[in-house]
Amino acid sequence: MKTPVVLVTAALTVAILLAASHLIATGTRGETALRPLTADPAGWILPMSPTAR
Repeated sequence: MKTPVVLVTAALTVAILLAASHLIATGTRGETALRPLTADPAGWILPMSPTAR
């Protein structure tokens, strides 16, 4: 009777750890990752020329 409980507990522990590590990895990568280039220039930040100021 204890074997199924141990297996379920182990499976849930592994699933929780995997989900937590995935969230940490994607959150960390999301802060420092470069954004992909898009065809929409509205999303681009263009530097202002000194004469435009």
